[in-house]
Amino acid sequence: MLNERDRKHLWHPYTQEKTAPPPIPIVKAEGVWLFTEYGRKLLDGVSSWWVNTHGHSNPYINEALARQAAELEHVIFAGFTHEPAVKLAEMLVDVLPEGLTRVFYSDNGSTSVEVALKMAYQFWRNRGEERTTFIALEHAYHGDTVGAMSASDASAFTDPFKELLFKVLRAEAPYSLRCERCEKRCDLSCAESLEELLKKREGEIAAVIVEPMLQGAGGMIVWTPEYLKRVRELCDEHSVLLIADEVLTGFGRTGKMFACEHAGISPDIICLSKALTAGYLPFGVTAATEEIYEAFYDDDRLKTFFHGHSYCANPLACAVAIANLELFEKNSTIDRISFINGKFREFERTLSAFNSVEEVRIIGAVLAFEMKVADSGYLANIGQELYREFLSRGIVLRPLGNVMIFMPPFVIGEKEIDWVLTEIEEVLRKIES
Repeated sequence: MLNERDRKHLWHPYTQEKTAPPPIPIVKAEGVWLFTEYGRKLLDGVSSWWVNTHGHSNPYINEALARQAAELEHVIFAGFTHEPAVKLAEMLVDVLPEGLTRVFYSDNGSTSVEVALKMAYQFWRNRGEERTTFIALEHAYHGDTVGAMSASDASAFTDPFKELLFKVLRAEAPYSLRCERCEKRCDLSCAESLEELLKKREGEIAAVIVEPMLQGAGGMIVWTPEYLKRVRELCDEHSVLLIADEVLTGFGRTGKMFACEHAGISPDIICLSKALTAGYLPFGVTAATEEIYEAFYDDDRLKTFFHGHSYCANPLACAVAIANLELFEKNSTIDRISFINGKFREFERTLSAFNSVEEVRIIGAVLAFEMKVADSGYLANIGQELYREFLSRGIVLRPLGNVMIFMPPFVIGEKEIDWVLTEIEEVLRKIES
């Protein structure tokens, strides 16, 4: 059996191997469905870790990948270039928030954040200013490499490595459970701590890094556009760079192509991954403004941006990302996301009526709700209980502790959405009975 062979040599992410149940062997995937070695069919309710956009084994993307593999699979990107890398950069600049004109390739979400932090740090040094401090937010999660962990808030993800992390200033983030005023009329009191830090550390801050509109692994916390707009204003007022970590939120997940569009703002640097390649291949992009690029454009070779990866601008990943963007237009994907959002909004009243549900949070094609439990947080036992319960019903839903999430591929049909929502309702009734 595949899982028996797996147990002999493999080490799985975020998994306590001693106590975790055997991994589920998947042998095939199509659309929103995963097929196990045992003949079961499971609905992928988490877009395979929030990456899948147009469904598994999409024929259009498959063809693009095969076509590229037959032409050029990889070439070093230092001193060389190729058509897929150039075309993808052109397409990205066309759809990204205004002003983001320079594209730097890496190979996953965490590294796209590492690139952004290093880029912002060296930007000021190249300009003759020593700005060495970053501001990040409460509940932040930016990845699992050291720089990305440093920008992330303290949690079970970062605690074992806290001695390795560099110091980051932490500002308050909007969280409707603690700030009803912001939810109801958005007086932006939650932005005051950021403003205070920027004033107190004037001239020291290199950048503010945020997950715009939706803080993901921190608990699927949804913002108001007004807060994001205020963050941009504060960065401008204090001449500080704004880094938007859109690794999760990019490419339609929040209902806009990029979450920054909700507030009509452009960051100075944006980090992209996950849905960039529709769930096919690991890939990362860090895009910056021309002003940032020009700080590195110099006769002095020491002002070079010394960062790179062996698989920078991998042609296969570029080709898949191009096909992904093409399908957004061909299939009117943003309209499809709006339909999914409508189904979630209809279901919101049903969810809110349960005593076991603390709060419902919806944005784009994301439905999240927080369960009332004594042991809240990522390690809350109810998360594993809910995971197993839904798995027994043929649905893959991977909670963040006591925060339940339904985040399907955008191609999910109405019948499948209704079925999952009905199962969620039945599970909650079972809990409360």
